[in-house]
Formats: sequence, C-alpha cells, structure tokens
Amino acid sequence: MAAPYATDPAGSRGRLYAEEESAHRSPFQRDRDRIIHSSAFRRLKHKTQVFIEHEGDYFRTRLTHSIEVAQVARTVAAALDLNVELTEAIALAHDLGHTPFGHTGEEALDRLMRPYGGFDHNAQALRIVTDLERHYAEWDGLNLTWETLEGIAKHNGPVPAPHPYALAAYDARHDLELQTHASAEAQVAALSDDIAYNNHDLHDGLRAELFSTDELAELPILSTCFAKVDAKYPGLNYYRRRHEALRRFFGVLVEDVIAVSRANLAALDAKSVADIRHAGRMVIQFTPALWADLKVIRRFLFERMYRAPAVIEMRRTVTGMLDELFDFYLTHPSELPKQWRKEVAEALDRQTLARLVADYIAGMTDRFAIQEHQRLIGGRDVPPGVTDGH
Repeated sequence: MAAPYATDPAGSRGRLYAEEESAHRSPFQRDRDRIIHSSAFRRLKHKTQVFIEHEGDYFRTRLTHSIEVAQVARTVAAALDLNVELTEAIALAHDLGHTPFGHTGEEALDRLMRPYGGFDHNAQALRIVTDLERHYAEWDGLNLTWETLEGIAKHNGPVPAPHPYALAAYDARHDLELQTHASAEAQVAALSDDIAYNNHDLHDGLRAELFSTDELAELPILSTCFAKVDAKYPGLNYYRRRHEALRRFFGVLVEDVIAVSRANLAALDAKSVADIRHAGRMVIQFTPALWADLKVIRRFLFERMYRAPAVIEMRRTVTGMLDELFDFYLTHPSELPKQWRKEVAEALDRQTLARLVADYIAGMTDRFAIQEHQRLIGGRDVPPGVTDGH
C-alpha cells in the first residue's frame, strides 16, 4: 500500500500536451518507457562514467550507471512505500544531459557557453526530454508528466535563481515550482545516484589497479565490511573477498538511507506529497555519521582515481578537443548534420547558434567526438587513461 506522501499517478498534474491515457500503463510507466526508448538514453552506452568508452568492456558507462541507479532507487522506493515507477523514470533520466568525457566535458562546455548562458547537465537533461528528442508527430520532446519533469529538474533540491537556461525556458511554459523541494521519489533517485557511484567507482578503480584492496580495507565502513568477510570466509580468494566486502558496503548504504528516511518521514508526519515539497529540507538522507564516512571515501576516490596522473593528461586532451570542435562548428555551422541546418538557418543571433552547437556536441558519444575531431580537425591522439567521474 502506498504511503500518503507517495506520488499518486491518478493525481498527476498531467503533461504539457494532453494525451489519451493508456489502458495498460500508468502515466509514470509510460514516462519510464519513453525514456528507455529515447535516442539520448541509447547514447549513454558510449558515454564516459569514469573510464573513456574505448578503454575496456568491463568498466561502467553512463548507461550501466543509470541502470544501477534505477535498481537501487526501486529498492529504496518500495521499502518506503513510494511510487516505484516514478522513482525509476527519474533515475533512468538523471544523466541524459551528460556530455562526452564525463564532467571534464561538462566543464569545458560550461566555460565555452558562459557568454551564451552556460551549460549544466541537469538543465540539458530537461532540454532533451522537452525539446531535443524529436520523434513524435504532435510535439517536440517526450511529453513526460509534470512529476517526472520536476524530478529531473530538481532531484538535488530547489533550483536557485537565476535558473539555468533550459529550466528557465521550460518553467515559463510549465511551472515546475523550482523553488521547492521535489517529491520523495525524486529525492530517492538522487541518493541512489550517490550509492551507485560510490560503490561502482570502487569496483572500477580496483579493476584499473589505481589502488589496492588493502588500501580499501583501511577506509571507514569498508574496514568493517572486510573484517566481516574475513571472519566468515577465512582464506577466501582475493577477487571473491573484495566482491563480498563491496556488496556489504553497498548494503550498508542502502539500509542506512531506508532507516533514516523512514525516521524523517515519520517525524514530518507528511500527509501528502505537497508536505514533502514544502518540508524545507531533504527528507531522503544518510545518517550524519555515514555521510561523514562517505566524504572520506570520496576524497580517497578524488585523489586516487578522478585526479590520477593519467586523468590529468586525459582532461587536457579532451578539453582541447571539445574547445576545437566548438570553435569549428561555430565558425562552420554548415558542417553540422543535415537535420540541424534548418535551425542554423533560422538562428537569429550568435547566442542561438552557440546553443545549437552545444546541444550537438553534448549529444555526442565519446567515440563519435573523437572521430569527428579527427575527421574535421585532426592532430590529437587520445592517450590511454581515465577521465574524471563525478
């Protein structure tokens, strides 16, 4: 039975463009399915999570990360009696706006677009699902429900003014109440992102041999997990030992979020989703003690993984590539694909043209950005190594 503060699909605020309801799927199930079938979702397969897409088949990509986030989010939402379909839709969509090459790519595009309104991957995700996915006969975008769009826009909390370009433009047409918190379902998706990447970046860092199992066993939370594995399975194989410890670490994070969030929701005594939005704080949280331990782990990952020497070299290379691609398309817009040229012809000013170029580059996969740079400009080889993650 759903909690009173869960989002009820029957009470959805609907879509920007009215549609006949499905006989077999709830509005949020339809949102989830549209996201999964979108072009932007498929492209996540070849977008960096931490390791450049060509560096190995076993490393996470934005697609596998999004699937893992959705799995965690479903578990937590079900435990809290929230709407699982809405939670899953937001989780699957949360990284749609990411550029090639992880946050290095986002930082590069934000710098390049600063004279034209900046770039933000959350805002870009909303732009994709409300405009850039152009497959339907009657509208641009996916025509998702208000609740899913709200979750994409502000799953990390209220959006301060001035709002990023895409959020401001859409909010003017379809008020997403950017000054309030999002639903509990959206907050679950946000915390599930933290759980997923903290867990899988440790896995991937070990596989890449950027740090050792013994180093992990000295970190908070993980030290207890390794001790429990060693007590239960003395002499366990090296690879099984670390897998067992990391899956216990995963479980600790999930159980902590569920326990704390239940207590927060009980203390709030929320009677509706509106009570969640106007609570004045996030209600889906870690305990302060676990959050402090996670900060130690994140500092370790930052120093040993996201800013490893190979990463610094890669950051310089891919930043230069995106700088050169942006300048090239801005001065040679006729080189954009055919379906983009009509909009280029209609662009009334440089700002509009720059946004079109940013949209095109942001949608590239790692491999396509590398190929296009080589074809159009040439002169840069991508070194082996890793890019930054989160």
